[in-house]
Amino acid sequence: MARPIKETPVLKGEDAKRFRESVEHPTPVSKAEVAKARKTYEKFKSIATFTL
Repeated sequence: MARPIKETPVLKGEDAKRFRESVEHPTPVSKAEVAKARKTYEKFKSIATFTL
């Protein structure tokens, strides 16, 4: 039997400020990194077989 998932803690103070800042201003990603990630995704998608 699986263990229950714990409740997600609430961020407060400086942690909350840092999190909000990182969400509002994400670090830019180069086009080369995007292309590499897309190629990897397509490769895994082509070999994945999920039966429903």
